[in-house]
Amino acid sequence: MEALAVRLSGLDPHVEGALRIVAFYDTLMRRRVDLPALARASAGLAECVTGVGLHGTGRTIRVAPDGREAPGPAGPASGTAPVVLDEEEIGTVWLERSGPAGPLDEVLLDRLALAVAGAVERYGPARTTMADPALVELVISAETDEAARARALRLLGFAAGPPVRVAAVRSPRLPLDQVGGVVCPGRPVKAARIGGVGVILASAVDRARFPAGVRAGIGTADGPELAWREARTALRLTTAREPVLDHAELGALALLAEVPREVLRGNPDVAALVRVAGAPGDPDDEARETRETRETLDTLEAYCAAGSLRRAADVLHLHHSSVARRIDLIGRALSVDLTTPTGLTRARVALTAWRLLGD
Repeated sequence: MEALAVRLSGLDPHVEGALRIVAFYDTLMRRRVDLPALARASAGLAECVTGVGLHGTGRTIRVAPDGREAPGPAGPASGTAPVVLDEEEIGTVWLERSGPAGPLDEVLLDRLALAVAGAVERYGPARTTMADPALVELVISAETDEAARARALRLLGFAAGPPVRVAAVRSPRLPLDQVGGVVCPGRPVKAARIGGVGVILASAVDRARFPAGVRAGIGTADGPELAWREARTALRLTTAREPVLDHAELGALALLAEVPREVLRGNPDVAALVRVAGAPGDPDDEARETRETRETLDTLEAYCAAGSLRRAADVLHLHHSSVARRIDLIGRALSVDLTTPTGLTRARVALTAWRLLGD
């Protein structure tokens, strides 16, 4: 390291200092120092007040360069860095320089954040929401024996006895750990991404607390492996109007998830809907979707959910005659009389099957 620092310092005067900072924190981590020791060492190295804050516990450490607790309220931070553990931001580290940030402050903060994450993981409690995907997969896999499942749940922090609730989540904007924290504000709650879908394990799930823009299916079975299967099915049947579904609400419609995809695609009603609405799940669907196609789906979904033209018109904020014209056009395209009870049932089943093809 020393030889490399000398050689590289000829190219960049800051390289030698950066490498020495890296070596400094490598030594601290090898010695397994705790958070107060990290803060004291960092304050001495930076020659300014250094802070460490953890979100989950509310713990804050501020140390002056002399190694003592920094007096008074925290001053403005001249530089900050997030502390990340298991892909979740669990805290922040910062420097409180009276002047501008130093040329090596970014390196120092980056290494301090890594060291803090290691110390929290070692000494705990980490209180992270994001968990090891391998452990979560052991909990929800149908191939896991009960002893291994129970052990995985214990390692994740769940007590034996009460059933663990399972939710399948798609959250394009909000991080999964934040979704988990909102829907289950009390501990424990753990989350991971498996196969492109978010998994939330929690002691309880409040469906009313799912944020806008998030879609979720909630399993209702007591066994996590069965609840995960139910949650995936419910997630596949969510819509913009019903972004969160309990599997228990699906009733007999859940049986369609057991039908092979090729059978669903081969059904005339489903095939007709695919021609009208396009193949679900296509990554280019959103880009090429026309306003007419969106109106067709919105109208059919509202009509199937409401069961009458007038109630659908209220949902869509349209005159009932406008909805009637749309339903007539959709019925012709599907070759189904949507104004009859049989036609409405066929449309509901076809729409459900069409959604299932999208996963």
